[in-house]
Amino acid sequence: MARSCAICGKASMGGFNPQSSGMNRVRAHRRYQPNLQPLVIDRGGTPVKELVCTRCRRTLTKTAR
Repeated sequence: MARSCAICGKASMGGFNPQSSGMNRVRAHRRYQPNLQPLVIDRGGTPVKELVCTRCRRTLTKTAR
């Protein structure tokens, strides 16, 4: 799937534009995109550059106590 996280699979989500949701106005459709950033991940011992969401990126860089 295009534009999704390589780890958790988070993808785009549909919704409505909040500025156009008044009493007599028609709701305008919009698409909410995840915050994906490139990150080098080890897959089977080889480094691979993939798109990862910021939540997964934070979890990967966390150090164990």
